[in-house]
Amino acid sequence: MAQKGSQMLSVVVPVFNEEQSLEILHQELSDVAAAEHYDLELVFVDDGSTDGSWRVIKQLAEKDSRVRGIRFRRNFGKAAALSAGFAAARGELVMTLDADLQDDPHDIPNFLAELEPNYDIVSGWKRVRRDPWHKVIASRVFNWLVSKMTGVVLHDHNCGMKCYRREVFEEVRLYGELHRFVPVLAAARGFRVGELVVHHRRRLYGRSKYGLGRIVKGFLDLLTVRFLTGFAQRPQHVLGTLGLGSFLLGVVGLVYLSVYWLVAWWRPEFNLLPLTQLPALICSVSLVLLGAQLMSIGLLAELIIAQQGRDLKSYSIAERAGLPGPETHASPDQPPAENNP
Repeated sequence: MAQKGSQMLSVVVPVFNEEQSLEILHQELSDVAAAEHYDLELVFVDDGSTDGSWRVIKQLAEKDSRVRGIRFRRNFGKAAALSAGFAAARGELVMTLDADLQDDPHDIPNFLAELEPNYDIVSGWKRVRRDPWHKVIASRVFNWLVSKMTGVVLHDHNCGMKCYRREVFEEVRLYGELHRFVPVLAAARGFRVGELVVHHRRRLYGRSKYGLGRIVKGFLDLLTVRFLTGFAQRPQHVLGTLGLGSFLLGVVGLVYLSVYWLVAWWRPEFNLLPLTQLPALICSVSLVLLGAQLMSIGLLAELIIAQQGRDLKSYSIAERAGLPGPETHASPDQPPAENNP
């Protein structure tokens, strides 16, 4: 297994105004590492805190060589903090948890035990949540929606406590507020995703960083993730389909209006309204224009993908057999080395 010193475990902790809880969290992580004999590294990322969080992190780094600290110039968000932490982490396995003490470090051995034989990512599930009821309901609705739209069924996509293999972050890039969708983005690349029930504790210090605005932002991010995981390499499939449907519907409307105009011209005794007074004319023209625009945007997106195709991998390699690894670069002018018997 990854414990008992065979592999380094990096724990990445995003921090935003958590001065009171950092020393307690550090002590709990140290106790778990000592009990389980982990080769441990702690990476605290101060995401523009306005309290004394950075001072505490520097003190911890001076006392404990396993502690590494990163400080942002301002608040860039949790996804940016995690990206910086992942880039600085040196461990083969990476654990993330929040700094507010609601995540229990004593669950870490369970994550590693679950990760090693079965998965590339293990996400926490706060089955019993110590949060206000309105946040619990909103979270359950959000998690159900994410599971339905992405096909990655997890009870708690937004749980901050997760365990990863390092290679996940070589293929998944975080930006904006996509940190809660790492399992979805990784599953789209073929990584195996699992779930583990965790012990969720009551908040003792500070206050929650999330408000009602997270619901709207989360839904918009979900639409982005759905597009990225389903159509990132073929944007015309979705934009072109919508555009073609709109265009054809508009054409049908214009054909109907053409017949209407002919009837009104041929049989004036019917007293039909002029075309300019019919809302269907505006709707049909708008649908044709919208369809043409969507198909044009889809073609432009396809051109961009084609130009960047040399740098973007549309696949993910799990293992190699009989082939050199990615770190081996043989020169075309250099003959292959002879195999010694």
